[in-house]
Amino acid sequence: MMRDIGSSISNAIFENIGRAAGRVQENKPLPSDLLESDDAYLVVFDAPGTTASDIQVRYIDDRVEVRIDRFRDFYEGFEMRYPGRGLALDGSVTLPSDAAVDPETAQATLKSNGTLHVRVPKADTDHDEDEATDVGVETDESETAEDNEADADSGTADVEDVTESADESEDDDA
Repeated sequence: MMRDIGSSISNAIFENIGRAAGRVQENKPLPSDLLESDDAYLVVFDAPGTTASDIQVRYIDDRVEVRIDRFRDFYEGFEMRYPGRGLALDGSVTLPSDAAVDPETAQATLKSNGTLHVRVPKADTDHDEDEATDVGVETDESETAEDNEADADSGTADVEDVTESADESEDDDA
């Protein structure tokens, strides 16, 4: 009886600590880097444990915004003792104030190492800052060491309406 009470208390403590850790992770922005080349900006977000369908990428005003709604896998024969990973994660990066970009041709690629690369090409003219543009996300499973050093174009999706980019992803996988 006392052992059951002790086990129940310890389970409740682990669960509460785990949920608190998950909430802390959800309230912190995703770690990110902003890089610039002669023809584009590249925003790299840490996105571990996600699939392309978990990720929403939008370009709003002068910001690249990312929302990740990931799910926990269930493992047969195991029960959750410590739910410590955040499931709803957000991040955004503001481009420089003088950045003239073409968000309509932006591409997002989820790399096999758990990073999300959002490439926003530079434009000759300023973009319309009142419009939001959705960016389709694809998975790059064929990543090599060279891909980590250079921004490869394979495995990326053009910016389109959300429903169209989802349809395109299914066609690419077939």
